[in-house]
Amino acid sequence: MKNLTLAVLIFFAGVGACFSVMALLSFKNGNEQDEKIASAQLYKAPALPESMSFAGEMVPLERWEIKEQLDRELTYNFFQPQNLVYILKLSERFFPEIEPILQKNNVPDDFKYLCVAESNLQNLISKVGATGFWQFMSGTAPGYNLEVSGTVDERYHVSKSTEAACKYLKQAYNRFGSWTAAAASYNCGMGGYNKRVTQQGSKNYYDLVLPEETNRYIFRILTFKYLLENAATLGYDISESYRYQKPATKTVAVSQTIPNLVTFARNNGTSNKVLKTLNPWLRAHSLTVKAGHQYTLLLPQ
Repeated sequence: MKNLTLAVLIFFAGVGACFSVMALLSFKNGNEQDEKIASAQLYKAPALPESMSFAGEMVPLERWEIKEQLDRELTYNFFQPQNLVYILKLSERFFPEIEPILQKNNVPDDFKYLCVAESNLQNLISKVGATGFWQFMSGTAPGYNLEVSGTVDERYHVSKSTEAACKYLKQAYNRFGSWTAAAASYNCGMGGYNKRVTQQGSKNYYDLVLPEETNRYIFRILTFKYLLENAATLGYDISESYRYQKPATKTVAVSQTIPNLVTFARNNGTSNKVLKTLNPWLRAHSLTVKAGHQYTLLLPQ
């Protein structure tokens, strides 16, 4: 009897273990299936727009090679959510500063996306030394009324560098007769763009073979235009409270040299860090002001 009881217990224990294993395998398979579904949803590529324009000029998306070039940039940037979310937050602060300057200079509003393509709305320095939101070189900047000296670098000044970019873009538009060509020349230079125009007999950007970076450049701009204008629809829904607002500031006119900016900041109720954050074009511990010249500093209100 004892042997029979033991055998029965072993049998039911085996059956229970079998069901446990089957349940575990089922759970595991279910999780794997859920993960596959989630992964498939995560990597669902965004649909291309049926039509698109830049600065009022139509993009020839009916051409297969143009469509694929846009798709390449759109796919690449869409799947970098951390970068796009940060740009969306920054755009709330800086677009209201950039847009009126473009409008005042009769430069199409779409060029704010060129600024995004250049710097992601940050004061970056490229490998070749191009600096600021609009990525001016130190040798080029003075020709567009940007001061670059020992204590000042106005390539870091958002408003002044936007004015400088407008001056360049209008010159390029007058030369090539197209805003798309003007934007492309911002990447490879007016001389570089004109060289390809002469070689290939066309001013049309979409018909030219250009350096690889310039080949991708307009499509990068178009990508940021599409993603930022359709962010919520594409799943990048960021509430206003999480976007970066422009801090409340006041302006102070300075017409005399400031020997120590740390002391100046303290005397004005702030810190050197905040002073430099609001005025990133201040590049030293002092500010040299030439006779008859004046700078406008931003301070916390």
